[in-house]
Amino acid sequence: MNVQNGDLSLDLLMKKYQDVAAFLPDELSYLVEAFAPSQPEPSRSKAYIVLSAFCQGTRSQNPQESGSNSSATEILGNVFQHLIISRISNHQEQDAIVVGLSFFSAVFHVDWQSASRVFAQDGVVEYVTDALDLFPSSVSVALEVARMIGQASGHKACRALIPEEIVTWLGNKSRQATDKNLRAAAAIALVKLSRGAATDASEGADASQAAPSTSKDMELASLLKGMVINDKDSPSSLNDVVEGLAYLSVDPDVKHALANDPKFLQQLFILVPRRKPLPTSTSNSSLLFGILLIISNLCAYRPRLSQEDAQVAKLKRMAKAGNGSSKTTSEEPLNALEDDATVRSRCRQALASGALDVLSVASGVESQGIRLALGKIYLSIVEDKDNRGKVLQGGGARSLSRVIQSSSCSTPSSTPIDTALLPAIQALAKLTITSSPLQVFGPTDGAMLDAIRPLSQLLLHSSSNLLQQFEGLMALTNLASQSTGCADRIFNTPHLLNKVELLMLEDHTLIRRAATELICNLVGGSEKAFSRYGGSPDVHATKSKLQVLLAMSDMDDLPTRLAASGALATVTSASTACQAVFQLQLDRHRAFSIIARLIDPSVTLEDDDPDDSQAAGNPGLVHRGVVCLRHILDPQYALPRKSLAEEVEKAGLVNVMARLLKGELGPFDTAVTTLAAEVLKHLIELRKLANS
Repeated sequence: MNVQNGDLSLDLLMKKYQDVAAFLPDELSYLVEAFAPSQPEPSRSKAYIVLSAFCQGTRSQNPQESGSNSSATEILGNVFQHLIISRISNHQEQDAIVVGLSFFSAVFHVDWQSASRVFAQDGVVEYVTDALDLFPSSVSVALEVARMIGQASGHKACRALIPEEIVTWLGNKSRQATDKNLRAAAAIALVKLSRGAATDASEGADASQAAPSTSKDMELASLLKGMVINDKDSPSSLNDVVEGLAYLSVDPDVKHALANDPKFLQQLFILVPRRKPLPTSTSNSSLLFGILLIISNLCAYRPRLSQEDAQVAKLKRMAKAGNGSSKTTSEEPLNALEDDATVRSRCRQALASGALDVLSVASGVESQGIRLALGKIYLSIVEDKDNRGKVLQGGGARSLSRVIQSSSCSTPSSTPIDTALLPAIQALAKLTITSSPLQVFGPTDGAMLDAIRPLSQLLLHSSSNLLQQFEGLMALTNLASQSTGCADRIFNTPHLLNKVELLMLEDHTLIRRAATELICNLVGGSEKAFSRYGGSPDVHATKSKLQVLLAMSDMDDLPTRLAASGALATVTSASTACQAVFQLQLDRHRAFSIIARLIDPSVTLEDDDPDDSQAAGNPGLVHRGVVCLRHILDPQYALPRKSLAEEVEKAGLVNVMARLLKGELGPFDTAVTTLAAEVLKHLIELRKLANS
């Protein structure tokens, strides 16, 4: 087939992909021939696109209906069945068998349901074994059989149909040294059979059959590992080798073996070119994705289940036991190779062997699957704080930003981002928490401003968990302190402030603290946030906000009190906020006492529990309390002096300030005592007014 004419014909087929009936038999045969191994890779890649479009078009035109036997899978199966069987049953022509098997593998790639249907037809497996018997010395037939069986082995319904003689044949071919491509293809087929058998056994009533697969997996892993080290000059076989290792590396023993072989890791990572862009061919993308999966498996921590998730898992175990499973309802013992310390060690070994260079190259590849894999890998790596500096030095923040922006740029700002992006955003949040935003994003505000929308999704997304919300709050808090532009952008993010204010009332101490700290930084950095909490003329709206800040200023958690009282000290520089605090004092006679307790921990409120221990004083709280009183008592704010004098006397503020200046509450620097003296002066003036 002439390459130029072939591409032109494939382009014509592409135009009518949605209508199965529009394809003539000769055109379908032409598509099959385009998958011949002798065809150049660009033509085969285009043939994959045509085949994929054909299957998708057929499925969109024939949606599955309840009770209907005429499903898209049946339609496609009937079309492909003739095209495949007519070739693999042609025992007179070796080339026809090779093309048929190659097309069969392609169908498994694109539409495994219809391919599985064809595989299950009477005589299909026998045709495959007959081809091996008729052409025992044909490397091309053997290679395509191994590849097709490898594809079929990934699906449970097909695994049950693969005879033992095929498995034995695959074992023999995986050990031969004559043809590296055949050896790799046979090995990946065995890997899929082994992993599939273990999965099938774990889903069934008898899990004991899963145990022997570990030794088989270790043998196969050792074989494939040796091929990576020794067959580096055979790129066509390495795709299969890497795919096989990606499957096997979910096993803890295999992970341990791979991670503790630096020669293997270095050779694996060298397969990805560092100094030039990765060619965007299908085989290169597959190779890169396979390497990323291996890194992901090596670095993955075991899931941290919430109480609800743990309860659901327990119920599932109980259900299995009730259905006759040999497993008990007790929790399965944790494999020591999966504990956090071992995973941290594997992450460090991967980094030492050059994994960050691979991640940096991968971030520039236009592939959704690769981007999502990157997010998970980076999240696992930065879980260890000791790795975060290395990730920043290796351009990890840029890579994560590139992944996030490229995946979310097409999404309107009002639309939630894809749930699959949350790991990448969480990884970026961890870097932003432990390092200066300048180190993470660079000296200009542009990258920081771009990061605010995705980071806010850690709070707003319906799928985010408490840890993601906490880390999103902490990251935004760091950014809010960086510049007024960042603080304003955070304030203006739709729905974000309402969510943060709700989280201030969360039962979880760390969430409540982080939300309060973010509000404190926003009030200090954004004029709009300042107005929301005290700078606007609407005293009634301000009261509800300040009531929350006052309540947070009286919590047991010291960092929460520091953040809330800091925000309070800032906003009370506005007369509206002072009026609102005074109104709250008149309503419940608590506001001044709460501020006084910031200065003197011995101050009590009516509803205090007598058994509660007295909190120790804190210089930061004292300073904030004094500043609040300095603002509230400032004569220029024109609060009603007589009522103010009465409330000040009820709260015992004169005694509190006198104790502070006498040194009874501890030593303080001049900045505090100077303000305290000014406050005491105003208090004495108010007392004189009350007594006059």
